[in-house]
Amino acid sequence: MSPSVLFNFNDAKDAFTASTRSALDNKTSKPLINAFNQITGNETEKKTTLDQALRQVLEEQIVSCYLALIYLSIDGVTEGLCSATTPFLLLGDVLDCLPLDQCDKIFSFVEENVSTWKSNSFYTAGKNYLLRMCNDLLRRLSKSQNTVFCGRIQLFLARLFPLSEKSGLNLQSQFNLDNITVFNKNEQESTLGQRLLNYINPLHSFSKEDGMEVEEGEMGDEEPGVPAPCSIPIDYNLYRKFWTLQDYFRNPVQCYDKFSWMTFLKYSDETLAVFKSFKLDDMQASKRKLEELRTAGGEHVYFAKFLTSEKLMDLQLSDSNFRRHILLQYLILFQYLKGQVKFKSSSCVLNDDQCSWMEETTKLVYQLLREIPPDGDKFATMVEHVLNTEENWNSWKNEGCPSFVKDRPVDDKPKRPTRKRQAPEDFLGKGPDRKVFMGNDELTRLWNLNHDNMAACQSESREFMPSLEEFFEEAIEQADPANMVEDEYKVVRNSNYGWRALRLLSRRSPHFFQPTNQQFKSLADYLESMVIKLAKELPDLPSEEIKTGEEDDEDNGDTLLKESNDSPSMQTKVVSNQQMDEIAAKLGAQWKTLASQLEIKAAEIREIETDSEDVDMQAKLLLVAWQDREGTQATVESLITALNNAGFPKIADILNET
Repeated sequence: MSPSVLFNFNDAKDAFTASTRSALDNKTSKPLINAFNQITGNETEKKTTLDQALRQVLEEQIVSCYLALIYLSIDGVTEGLCSATTPFLLLGDVLDCLPLDQCDKIFSFVEENVSTWKSNSFYTAGKNYLLRMCNDLLRRLSKSQNTVFCGRIQLFLARLFPLSEKSGLNLQSQFNLDNITVFNKNEQESTLGQRLLNYINPLHSFSKEDGMEVEEGEMGDEEPGVPAPCSIPIDYNLYRKFWTLQDYFRNPVQCYDKFSWMTFLKYSDETLAVFKSFKLDDMQASKRKLEELRTAGGEHVYFAKFLTSEKLMDLQLSDSNFRRHILLQYLILFQYLKGQVKFKSSSCVLNDDQCSWMEETTKLVYQLLREIPPDGDKFATMVEHVLNTEENWNSWKNEGCPSFVKDRPVDDKPKRPTRKRQAPEDFLGKGPDRKVFMGNDELTRLWNLNHDNMAACQSESREFMPSLEEFFEEAIEQADPANMVEDEYKVVRNSNYGWRALRLLSRRSPHFFQPTNQQFKSLADYLESMVIKLAKELPDLPSEEIKTGEEDDEDNGDTLLKESNDSPSMQTKVVSNQQMDEIAAKLGAQWKTLASQLEIKAAEIREIETDSEDVDMQAKLLLVAWQDREGTQATVESLITALNNAGFPKIADILNET
């Protein structure tokens, strides 16, 4: 027996490294497959070694062919050659080594292969790696300078993870309290006092000392309809109050505090009054500037943070997009304050005055949005629709973010639509012969014996149950002592005959259900006594010749027969539904006292309490359960005894009277 060959990590790594380079050169994974099959060792050892080889080659060729190597690792996972986490480890290594401009290109590759990452082979093993990789990138990026790249990362995560993924949801409705708007809070350092003087004479604000040039369409242009650049009087108080409002938009919970709400109310009224007093009526200059930027190939500049310089305040208030941002912040804040949020504190409640002020202010905000050109009405309608849709998301979060994927019931399988071929008339029994063909001559004959099969089944000719006279005629003859038939040869001793006799007696004879004090050792003895009773009842049978010598039994049989001809007694009368309703109404909430006398189990009592909350219905269910268990033994007499033992003699008297 040859000794087993030990796995050599270094040799295997060298072989995998060489095959990886060959695979990169030939752009195929076949060299990897061949090397994987040739190297001795178990599958786990070979996979781990190949992972290390791929990472080593990546380090060597990080700049030139890293994407090809990552594609190669994806093929290796698909072929089952390496671990499913290898492509994500390689991506993480690449992003750690490259600068941000190169990371942008790598992330484009990640975005393009989102369908690959969501497949069964990669998703479970790589979702945490992708999330960690994206978070590392976000920490390296600047939200103000790399805004678009940050947004692409967020959109990629939204595409990768399902909507109900808990890690991507703000379940507790927390706010980004780090988003602080910084502005000048020192009035002594403010330059707005000088600028307010310039509002009286605008030409002084653009002197040569300020180093600002006069541009066409802003200053010095005599075109009619073009507004002055500083048309809104701005002082430090307005500047401070305006930017202080951003703190309430950042943390809306402050509005539930009484003193904070008063400050917010005062500052909001003054800000909205400025918006209402100084409207943007003419946008010709802005449109011309936009056309010039497009003609010159300029790009639209987007800032993730507000610019809070005092020098820009008048220009910002004259900008339509800026006004829309501020007014939209008001609507979002009001929606949160009025909405039902699951994780809100119990103290976060608005009074009637606050609610009425918000309703009036909401109408004012929508009015201001409609008055802002261009397309004010269209923009306001779109904002209202989006905010109404947001209510559905709030409700979904309040319900715990249930999954949108509904599991199909096991039995509810989709049925393939089948096209039925019209059968010939003769086959359906609509032809001239009105004959239905069943595919077999004998079945066809049987089916067409009668055109109405239900009527044929109800025919008297299909009544196969014999009469008492026919069935027991032989037994009655054998019971006659004159015929001298020994007991062992009588038909009542036949077990098959006895079983059929019991079934027939239960359907046709009243003696079967009559109680008796006689004790029978066997079924044959019982049938012999029944034969004697039947012989006395049935006509044209020699009942007077049958003598058994047991006069007591004859008297007992005569008594039972007489009782059967009369109305049923208390001992045999079953409790009717009307009687149960009367007793249930009298018992009411005391029905559990009777339950112990009727030997109802505790589990059945709990089930009765669960089925109905009405005490009368519970009492009725108790009696029904007792009757179902006892069957024909659920007689009036047994119920009267149980009522007396339970301490309800008056209710028992009602049964005696009925």
